[in-house]
Amino acid sequence: MTAGPVTAAVATAPVVDGIPFARAGREELQQRVRQLLADGDVDGARVALLADADDWWGEAPPPPEQLAWVVHAATLREAMDLLGMGRVGDYFAHRWSDPTYLAGLALLGRHWPAGRPVVEVACGVGHYLRELHRRGCTDLLGIDVVWAKLWLARRFVCPEAAYLCADVTAGGLPTVDGDRYVFCHDAFYFLRDKPAAAAALHALAGPGGTVVVGHAHVADPSGAPLTASGYAEVLGTGLLYDDAELTRALLEHRAPQPAPAPVLEASEAVALVAGDPLGPAPVDLGEPVGPLRPNPLYVDGELRWPSERYAAEYGPRSGYLPSRWPDPLPADAARRRLLLDLPEAW
Repeated sequence: MTAGPVTAAVATAPVVDGIPFARAGREELQQRVRQLLADGDVDGARVALLADADDWWGEAPPPPEQLAWVVHAATLREAMDLLGMGRVGDYFAHRWSDPTYLAGLALLGRHWPAGRPVVEVACGVGHYLRELHRRGCTDLLGIDVVWAKLWLARRFVCPEAAYLCADVTAGGLPTVDGDRYVFCHDAFYFLRDKPAAAAALHALAGPGGTVVVGHAHVADPSGAPLTASGYAEVLGTGLLYDDAELTRALLEHRAPQPAPAPVLEASEAVALVAGDPLGPAPVDLGEPVGPLRPNPLYVDGELRWPSERYAAEYGPRSGYLPSRWPDPLPADAARRRLLLDLPEAW
């Protein structure tokens, strides 16, 4: 990552497994990790960081002995089970075929980084970073407040990216040398201080950079959403998309159509592009790279959601996935995510 000078918060952050822990408001944990590292206890430092969660998560962490075993997990799913990620683990395990992920691909495909360094804020376990890397992007940085998610991304999903555990609304991020492409998907509505978050995204992008915010909920009781016009105002842009339109566009192999903010007030979620809009990708992100595997949501030929919660959230918008495995497979099986490009250690 060709970042400019880092702030003191990043430069002095403890680093475990190559991931700096510079999260604001966790000074006591940072000091504890520094001491464990000074004592030569890297395993203890890792366990301490794996136990940390975001402020929306209300469940207690697994016992330390369970967290210590995460390094022995053979797959992403096994590691997430050991971390006690529950519904979030279901989301990450099956994100490759959910409608919000397809919407993000359509957004990236319409507004492509075009060789610019990419910073993904709230990157989770690195789904989009992996996609960007496999499409030729090489300068990638993932930022998230949860160190465990970054550890999973580096270990199982996209080891080629750099990672930083930090809070964009609290400052302390790397300064910018040149213009960047800053991407934040399915997370902006959770950030309580949206003006501070928007300012941080623009600062990361630089004066000529691009800020892309995907799947910002207009109505969601579990987050802190704004109206479509509210998002447009805080991010300083009039270029918006309906999230469902993005999903349809990817499935229909066409360019998504933007719409004015007032038209999108009834949308479930919107996407926004601020700064340099750039142009479309030179490749079709609707077609997975491969090698392809059958979507693991199909068990014994039937579509089975991992939980009732998942089914309620994604099922109604996943009509491109038939209830039974088709025989023969349709020509657009990969575009419809019947076939997936999953990490080797999925």
